[in-house]
Amino acid sequence: MTEVEIGDGRLRVVVEGFDKVLALRSTLEMPLSHVRGASQDPEALRERHGLRLAGTSLPGVVAAGTFFDGEWWFLDVHHPERAVKIDLDHEHYAALIVEVADPEGTVRAINAAIR
Repeated sequence: MTEVEIGDGRLRVVVEGFDKVLALRSTLEMPLSHVRGASQDPEALRERHGLRLAGTSLPGVVAAGTFFDGEWWFLDVHHPERAVKIDLDHEHYAALIVEVADPEGTVRAINAAIR
């Protein structure tokens, strides 16, 4: 799971617990000006995200790390019903798909911060 923090014009995604090992990342941070929007993504583990380059992928169980399918993706999802997709511009990753405790609140907060 991850914690999404918004402040000082930046979006920060903190990978929590053992997921740091599974995803091979502990934090991702970018300016809010590079965030295009956020949406809930309950199909996160069912979609194909390309070639896993660094991290862990057990289909239907966990997707954590960096994936490439014509563009770079970062995923950290165990429970797809709590997944949030954060679309990005001008960043290494085209999108982040991460599991959060409150998907609706996280989507609202991100979209409000980028307006």
